[in-house]
Amino acid sequence: MSAEINFLIPWLVFAVPILGALLMPVVARAGNKIRDYYAVSLTLVSAILCALMLPLAIAGETFHHQVMWIAALDITAGVLADPLSILMSNIVGWLSFSIMIYSLGYMKGEENMTRYWFLMVFFIGSMQLIIFSDNFLQLFFGWEGVGLCSYGLISFWNKDHKKDYVGTVGEKAWGIPLAFSPTHAGSKAFLMTRVGDVSFLIGILTLFFFSGTFDFVKLSENHSWAVDLAQSGLLIPVAVFIFGGAIGKSAQFPLHEWLPDAMAGPTSVSALIHAATMVKAGVFLIARIGPIFITAVENVATIMPFFEFVAWIGAITAFLAASQAMVSKELKKVLAYSTVSQIGYMMLAFGVAGMTSNFIAGYVAGFFHLASHAVFKAGLFMAAGAIIHGTHTKYMTDMGGLRTKMPITFVAMTIAAASLAGIPLLSGFWSKDAILASILGVESSMTLISLYAIASITAVMTAFYSFRMIGMIFFGKPSKYIKKLESSGKHIHEAPVLMYAPYVVLAIITVAIGLTGPTVEGFLESSLAHHLEHAVHMEINEHVFSLNRIAVSTSIIAVLIGCGFSYLFYISNRMSPNQVITSIPILSKLQSFFENRWYINSLYYIVFINASLRLSKFTDKYIETGILSKLNTVVPDYSISSSQIGGKFDKYVVDGTATRIANLNLFLSRNIRKLQTGIAEQYVFVFTMGIIALIIFLG
Repeated sequence: MSAEINFLIPWLVFAVPILGALLMPVVARAGNKIRDYYAVSLTLVSAILCALMLPLAIAGETFHHQVMWIAALDITAGVLADPLSILMSNIVGWLSFSIMIYSLGYMKGEENMTRYWFLMVFFIGSMQLIIFSDNFLQLFFGWEGVGLCSYGLISFWNKDHKKDYVGTVGEKAWGIPLAFSPTHAGSKAFLMTRVGDVSFLIGILTLFFFSGTFDFVKLSENHSWAVDLAQSGLLIPVAVFIFGGAIGKSAQFPLHEWLPDAMAGPTSVSALIHAATMVKAGVFLIARIGPIFITAVENVATIMPFFEFVAWIGAITAFLAASQAMVSKELKKVLAYSTVSQIGYMMLAFGVAGMTSNFIAGYVAGFFHLASHAVFKAGLFMAAGAIIHGTHTKYMTDMGGLRTKMPITFVAMTIAAASLAGIPLLSGFWSKDAILASILGVESSMTLISLYAIASITAVMTAFYSFRMIGMIFFGKPSKYIKKLESSGKHIHEAPVLMYAPYVVLAIITVAIGLTGPTVEGFLESSLAHHLEHAVHMEINEHVFSLNRIAVSTSIIAVLIGCGFSYLFYISNRMSPNQVITSIPILSKLQSFFENRWYINSLYYIVFINASLRLSKFTDKYIETGILSKLNTVVPDYSISSSQIGGKFDKYVVDGTATRIANLNLFLSRNIRKLQTGIAEQYVFVFTMGIIALIIFLG
């Protein structure tokens, strides 16, 4: 099957939103409505352009187009439209469009909307630039674009009102506050991701030094760089440095602490960051570079430690974040921790892919979970925004009994949460099952048992916090807060259609993917296998989709255990979680430990922030105030005693020299002026003779 596309289409996918965003202030002058719909239309055009390339992905073909960029270094700019980038771009494009429609309702009446739309559209364009870039350098520009936009969007409510804080004001861990303002959260996200970006930059520059190119295609075709790096002992470090960028952007341990605090931004922003952009950029990077590195080495064992590192980072992050989601009281923070955890699952899958003989199994599992998670997590965030919008509270403890007041939101959010939990016949079940099945292909028995155990326990926790959230929001009796709210005349009702329509559609898609799970996985496997065979020349073992009994059994057991406890504690209310926790000391200590974020966040502030502040105070007290101030008192005394010498020096040396130079300039100007005849031929003659004289002198 052959499929052709216009060479401009991949370029326009990111050019339309990026260039369109730059015109946002101009369009805004025509009126707010025109500006709003202009912003949404830019993302729609970009999404349609992505859809036009789907036949190419279905056919398993690739389109590559380049133009010269930096001729001196033989660096080109280009687009690489292969099954990986096309599928990813459609996920980003259409989810972004749905979130932009949602924004029309959610952000209605907000100030500074021109800034909001500019950042949102530029954010989407930068993500598409990452996806279609055919080289590391061009990708890095998009990489920094999403980082800059995330800072502006997380800090959007920059007046820092207490109601916009993420976390409970007054709560502390080791003396460090656990509540942060929007501007603080934005700065934190920007700085922590920059750590990863520096690592990424070191990695790609080192790779360029050994290979002479940033081009993905050239790196795939010529493997001499891998040999040189391996001989220098730098192959694994370079791969890890590049992965450092993914750790920062995708909020993986140890650079994960920025993402929960990023919930200080508008919910529409949270949905975009978590579902379609930013955190998915790191996963996409690993999907892009993983096959290049594994096919560049003759002996797979040479690069195996890198993939083990990726897998373990993913597993640790998945477990760590899930434990915090189980105890969080803030709705958006539960979803934030969930995202960190599920991204960990994806990293685990891509890492496992390089640790088995059947690379495609883990690779497809990771990408399948990326796609399914993007759909239901976007739905969850938008539904959460509708709930917070309607109840005027972010705390699940202030909710309860909302299923009769917001029935549409209840159904849509329950479907999305069930998919997150891994309920059979929903999208999350198939993708999570595929990850568990891929782990079973790991050859090392100890590594297999360890990773599988962590993934299974995390699956239990995921099912628990998913339905804990549903129970606390929609079941039980309305909280005192809800009763007080309604008694004051503020009745809770369903969100406007512009808000609920997008997450209802996403709930339907979640069910559709769930009902056709094996077919969807088979399609992804076919398309991505073609991509790996032709793009990186990887030999793909024939792999026919089949359910792994061990993985399926594990998934079902995990769901039963996690959902079972959630049902007892938060839906049926047959048992009080507070009573159980207080009656068992170890559970009470664990709850406090998880609520305090494993004290990792506090440790970072103590080591990096507070230590810097103490150093600053020490410098001020003992150097600036102590030493320099004393010098300031000594120097004047010395100056008085030496003023006569200084005065004479100034009069006869400084002023005298200046006067002589001025007189010399005056003499020269008067005489040189005589040479200015106004005749061009004379000027040319003098200039030519000067050049000849200079040549003779230098010769």
